[in-house]
Amino acid sequence: MNTQQLLNRALNFEFLSAEEGLHLFKHATTAELMYVGNELRKIQKPDNVVTWIIDRNVNTTNVCIANCKFCNFFRRPGHDESYITDIETYKVKIEETFRYGGEQLLLQGGHHPDLGLNYYVDLFKELKRLYPTLKLHALGPPEIAHIAKLDKLSHTEVLSALKEAGLDSLPGAGAEILNDRVRRLISKGKCSGREWLDVMRAAHQLHLTTSATMMFGHVETLEERFEHLVWIREVQAEKPEDAKGFLAFIPWPFQDDGTLLKRIRGIKNEVTGDEYIRMIAMSRIMLPNVKNIQASWLTVGKHVAQLCLHAGANDFGSIMIEENVVSAAGAPHRFTAKGIQEAIAEAGFEPRLRNQQYEFRELPVEMEEQVINY
Repeated sequence: MNTQQLLNRALNFEFLSAEEGLHLFKHATTAELMYVGNELRKIQKPDNVVTWIIDRNVNTTNVCIANCKFCNFFRRPGHDESYITDIETYKVKIEETFRYGGEQLLLQGGHHPDLGLNYYVDLFKELKRLYPTLKLHALGPPEIAHIAKLDKLSHTEVLSALKEAGLDSLPGAGAEILNDRVRRLISKGKCSGREWLDVMRAAHQLHLTTSATMMFGHVETLEERFEHLVWIREVQAEKPEDAKGFLAFIPWPFQDDGTLLKRIRGIKNEVTGDEYIRMIAMSRIMLPNVKNIQASWLTVGKHVAQLCLHAGANDFGSIMIEENVVSAAGAPHRFTAKGIQEAIAEAGFEPRLRNQQYEFRELPVEMEEQVINY
């Protein structure tokens, strides 16, 4: 394969195969990949804006039977520390989120063996009754698949009921690496890679907007990373023409602190800043039909994330009023609203607050003193 020819094809928004993407990753320089990723971003997002969002990751429950080897957050059924979040707790967290200028809950939890569709339908309806303007970016394909199995329903039936109850969008949680060899090793109790993709296909048919993710740097091969990207691209290409489908792609490196993968198998996060920047660029190159690429400052920190904005990323994610799962595995980084805007501006971009649909929002009144003059 000719590296320059592949770079030229990428600049023309051609779909590269997994093998071609892998060749670029192995043979192109970081500067070359950053250049192409940045040029593609400028075509797709020509406004020199980098977006961010205010939301809160609230967990419905920490009870989970998936037994993922990278998760320190879950508790088995009956554990002394297990919980199901009650309405009064939601009210406190939602009202606090509103005070901080947020309008959305990223609502996720474990594979609880006793919480089926009716539980989530009732929960969503009650939250929307109490807070009609609240946006629910909730659950994820593994949870949808789990609920479908519990209630012997199709993915479409589960998603339709949840959408009617108030679900606004579906996160790309639980993708990890979509190859089932990897999933058997790190998340055997979760849905297969094919089922994850099928849930997203069903969501797109219902015009639910979604995102896609990839957690890498553990037991996967480089080939499996690029296979993952191609499968995401294929599902996006199948969506109805008037559906948004995957609004964003968010890759992040495995966080290893205290996980079973590290303690038992000795698997450590060895993803360097350079490798992460290269993966951001390759995400932009391999996914020409996904407009937004998010840099995971939560896992890689401010400086690497800033460089990613020159390698194809156009979004900085959330200030994360609350986040429990990735932090439990050692992600140490934090941002305030002021800090995230400063970081974006320092990198040479205009920071703009967005909603989950990637539409610009005005900065809430209580944050106006934190506006960064671009």
